[in-house]
Amino acid sequence: MPLAEDIVQSVRIPNPPMAPTAQVDMASMPLCVDLDGTLIRTDLLLESFVAVMAARPWLLLLVPLWLLRGKAFLKSRLADRFELHPALLPYDQRVLDYVAAQKAQGRTVALVTAANQRLARQVADHLGLFDIVMASDARHNLGGRNKAAALVERFGAFEYIGNGRTDLAVWRNAARVTVANPSRGLRPGTLRRHLSRAPDLLFPRPDRAWKGLAKALRPHQWSKNLLVFVPIITANQLGNLPAWGHAALAFASFCATASAIYIINDLTDLAADRAHPRKRRRPFASGAIPLSLPVLALGPVLLILGLAGAAISGVALALGLYAAASLTYSLWLKKLPLVDVFTLAFLYVSRMIVGGLATGFVLSLWLLGFSAFLFLALAMVKRVAELQATEAKGSVKRRGYHTQDAPMLTTMGVASSFAASVLLTLYVQSDEVAARYSAPYVLWLLVPLILFWQLRLWLSTSRGYMHDDPIVYSGRDWVSWLVSACAVVLMAVAGHVSPFHLGPLWGG
Repeated sequence: MPLAEDIVQSVRIPNPPMAPTAQVDMASMPLCVDLDGTLIRTDLLLESFVAVMAARPWLLLLVPLWLLRGKAFLKSRLADRFELHPALLPYDQRVLDYVAAQKAQGRTVALVTAANQRLARQVADHLGLFDIVMASDARHNLGGRNKAAALVERFGAFEYIGNGRTDLAVWRNAARVTVANPSRGLRPGTLRRHLSRAPDLLFPRPDRAWKGLAKALRPHQWSKNLLVFVPIITANQLGNLPAWGHAALAFASFCATASAIYIINDLTDLAADRAHPRKRRRPFASGAIPLSLPVLALGPVLLILGLAGAAISGVALALGLYAAASLTYSLWLKKLPLVDVFTLAFLYVSRMIVGGLATGFVLSLWLLGFSAFLFLALAMVKRVAELQATEAKGSVKRRGYHTQDAPMLTTMGVASSFAASVLLTLYVQSDEVAARYSAPYVLWLLVPLILFWQLRLWLSTSRGYMHDDPIVYSGRDWVSWLVSACAVVLMAVAGHVSPFHLGPLWGG
């Protein structure tokens, strides 16, 4: 049957009582399916808003003007600027299977959505299941009572699959009620109270929201923020409790800020994550956390909390610069080859700088140089691992690299590892180390130890064992833990620190 598209105007109709299912011939009754939150576990309006604002943030100034002309006009303007990838959307397989089975029985199947017609048509063309598409245009928003009026006018009796409170007006006029992924406000009792009957068919929402939210914060990535404690260790001030307190507050501020940026990055990178063999399982990309206004507000709220904590510890400006650089990286710089890895290295080093500012222990130029090359090498490891994990040939989505770039990136990364070792050597023999440590010659053992760790990471990467984030990989690698323990012992011995007494230490 050819695909048709109906755009309807707003019509107010009464809410007649629903006809009992038994009195309706199922085979002749059209099946009408909602899109956002029902057929797909996301909201195309919010997705288009985030994607368009990330690519062209200046358009945010026009959003209020578009909204003044109506929600349908806003949807239309966003859809015109949004590149949708229907094959990558998080579909609810249960709903898809049900729709396919009903279509196989000869029923007419309609996609009826408040989403913009351009996006609805792309989804329908991709699936090839729908005989009719009814959606919003630039003038009329096909939602709530408008949708109910359109369906009654066209079909009379129909089955409707929806998920939210705005669908109550449609269900009241439907001969058969099917609920998929009901929103939090649509408990079974709520549905019975509003509809005077229970749903004929229910596809319950998977109860994964809190688990998904915890995963979206990425607490396992907070290990990177332990770098704020490095200035205390390198200054041989392990017994300085006030310094640890300031560093702990800076650490908590970094964790809140980093989680905010992870959320913002995930929301602006949905298409790329869905195309990635592993990242497609992230909470937002997979639909485990449906998009909503509170979800969009979560990132900014965490960012404000992080900056507030930084203000208390006196590093608000430094953390603000880190947040700005990280957001710029997430939105634009990550698309630029080589610029992205240098930015990542800077973001790592900035954690140490903030730790030094919070504790009052300024890092030496030698140590900063060593850290810069070390983290540049780790950023190269991350990119090489991503290239190896990418199955499709050609450019990696939003990265600017090609699969054939992996050998060159490996060469540059290994060179950075050796450069880091040379700078570590210069730092170990510096006057600063001699002044702070009683036995600085012990620290020479750090040079081969750190070089061994880096080369092992590169060997793991070349063999395809590397997680695409080397810091996370190291956190799960027993050899990396052993190397870290040995490094701490060497620094303790060099400073004549007893493992049974961590009182005030002698320092330069």
